[in-house]
Amino acid sequence: MAPRAMSSAHHWTKALSEARPVPYWLEDPGRPHPEPALTGAETCDLLVVGGGYSGLWTALVAKERDPGRDVVLIEGREAGWAASGRNGGFCAASLTHGLANGLSRWPDEIHTLQRLGEHNLDEIERAIARYGIDCDFERTGEIDVATEPYQARELRDWYEETERRGLADGVEFLDADAVRAQVASPTFEAGLWDRRGVAMLHPAKLAWGLKQACLRLGVRLYEHTPALTLEPYGAAGLAVRTPYGRVRARQVALGTNVFPSLVRRVRAYTVPVYDYALMTEPLTPEQLKSVGWENRQGLGDSANQFHYFRLSADHRVLWGGYDAIYPYGGRIRAEYDDRPETYAKLAEHFFTCFPQLEGVRFTHAWGGAIDTCSRFSAFFGTAHQGRVAYAAGYTGLGVGATRFGAEVMLDLLAGERTERTELEMVRRKPLPFPPEPFAWTGIALTKWSLARADAHGGRRNLWLRTMDRLGLGFDS
Repeated sequence: MAPRAMSSAHHWTKALSEARPVPYWLEDPGRPHPEPALTGAETCDLLVVGGGYSGLWTALVAKERDPGRDVVLIEGREAGWAASGRNGGFCAASLTHGLANGLSRWPDEIHTLQRLGEHNLDEIERAIARYGIDCDFERTGEIDVATEPYQARELRDWYEETERRGLADGVEFLDADAVRAQVASPTFEAGLWDRRGVAMLHPAKLAWGLKQACLRLGVRLYEHTPALTLEPYGAAGLAVRTPYGRVRARQVALGTNVFPSLVRRVRAYTVPVYDYALMTEPLTPEQLKSVGWENRQGLGDSANQFHYFRLSADHRVLWGGYDAIYPYGGRIRAEYDDRPETYAKLAEHFFTCFPQLEGVRFTHAWGGAIDTCSRFSAFFGTAHQGRVAYAAGYTGLGVGATRFGAEVMLDLLAGERTERTELEMVRRKPLPFPPEPFAWTGIALTKWSLARADAHGGRRNLWLRTMDRLGLGFDS
């Protein structure tokens, strides 16, 4: 949504004056105490590396499949500390970073991918109920909104195409009046409401709930235990070294996502993209009434540089996206989690979208790294003669898709041919990113071109058209 002229910058600078540069979700008073770090030697059947959604789902599903399996999970900081505790809390059925991306890449498998994605979201909902995870789960759906006339035309055309292909089940096209009746913004021109395919949740509470479920099922979980090296051990084992110990395992599942993989050849397939978000103070009943939003859907706009926004359980508005920052060399550093210039942009855009909320303050402003790959959706593989499995590259839609990735990793480690492992999406990898300075130059040119397209009625220049033909891109 392109910002429009404002009378002064005062609206948003004042609104940010008391915002704390920490993730709102991770400040929850229910945050669990960390488990002790690993000291000494451990042995197990399956070692899971990473305590975000990817690793937690893998450990949990492994124990569900075989309660007798000896599972250890190690996490470098605390469970849910990185992307799993910093995201917008949109849990989507899509396994392909949206239907359009999936249809362009795997048209012959798209109905299967849609069905598997819907089943995956159902399984997440069932697991939340089964383990009593209190994570504010609300299956309210998501509205993709158009904020320019050309975007409204494109949304309607896209809806008609998905109808023709039999892919519009549960999706409703909303004209300007209908979308503003759902959520009142003068910028909304149209919308597509996916009623069943997206749930809202408290992302950190989901991670903490999965952690507790793993512990209850007998997973041995060590926090503040980064994995340093992965090497063969003996005739058919593996050894992972940590700062104060070592784990010997028959098999290893890597859920490290944005962090450098212990399998070095996998590293070129992902780059870190820093994404940022704001959280308002709780809206008053009058403020809430002024925006409507009675059905509590998640929202995202249709620009290349897009925003995502939603209501929390206590009626705050989370407002994130727009800037996707790639640091030169793909470095991951704590100082990149905070970016005041992006917060200022986001605040300005927020009051453009919701001028009736003038005077609302932001209480939290934060960022974090997303693992993106050149096809925008997860890729999978094995190493060390099939004893190591990995999944990465979720590109911002990992809240839901990581559970599917966990199933894929466990299938691959079991050597099983399943409907999941037979997918082209699972069998083939994306193109890797080039080395520096080519990666930074290509990403910078792509970002400039995307911003230019947003400003020129969505028209894609030669660079973007070439990237489209090659199936390459850069997104958060």
